[in-house]
Amino acid sequence: MTDKVHMGHTARKRFGQNFLHDPAVIERIVKAIAPKTTDHLVEIGPGLGAITEPVAEIAGRLTVVELDRDLAQRLAEHPVLSSKLTIHQTDAMKFDFRQLVPADGKLKIFGNLPYNISTPLLFHLFEFADHIENMHFMLQKEVVERMTAPHGSKTYGRLTVMTQFFCHAMPVVEVGPGAFKPAPKVDSAVVRLIPKSAAERQDVPVAVLNRVCLEAFNQRRKTLRNCFANFATVEQIEALGIDPSLRPEQLPVSEFIRIAKWLASQPSTTE
Repeated sequence: MTDKVHMGHTARKRFGQNFLHDPAVIERIVKAIAPKTTDHLVEIGPGLGAITEPVAEIAGRLTVVELDRDLAQRLAEHPVLSSKLTIHQTDAMKFDFRQLVPADGKLKIFGNLPYNISTPLLFHLFEFADHIENMHFMLQKEVVERMTAPHGSKTYGRLTVMTQFFCHAMPVVEVGPGAFKPAPKVDSAVVRLIPKSAAERQDVPVAVLNRVCLEAFNQRRKTLRNCFANFATVEQIEALGIDPSLRPEQLPVSEFIRIAKWLASQPSTTE
């Protein structure tokens, strides 16, 4: 680490910045990412370069997407990293990741995602699932638990269903608050996401599946007959082989997909 380059940058609350500094944790994360010289690597929010440096050292080069102008400038002037990086100083939530996809392969994306934008950013990245080999993200542990939850658990919800529709998801590294400066008030974890192939994913409009999830988890304590009252009768739910007296978290991802497929086939579906 080149401390001179890192000194003097105060973490900005509005960007949700917490900088990783624990070498043992960094090593475990880099091992999970397993960068290779043949990979097309993209880091979101490289910050002070804690993960960027070891990954660049192994891979030789990578692309970074950084919103903070000062941090992007630091990376551009970094004595070791500058020649290894392609820097996009922009908002990852509005970035078209297709422009980075090589003709001969897919992207490997990783990053320490700011807590305040993690869910919408994940939804944005899912749009590019067909162009991504895998993703490794440091997130609030509670978010990782939601992404990887089995049905029937308290943490199962919209993020679970949408994540597991697009990807195989598994937690790979747990990280305590002390690994960051400033230390957040929560535990963190790294999740590995391996996008499912188009053939493996059910053919269902994402907007419809998202709508079904929003209706289902808007009021968690309700049963399906009430959750889905806006678009399905009790008879229609039963005709799909689903018990309308169940609560949404009791329904596996495959059943949400089945409901969304049915809804998409209805003539009145306008969303």
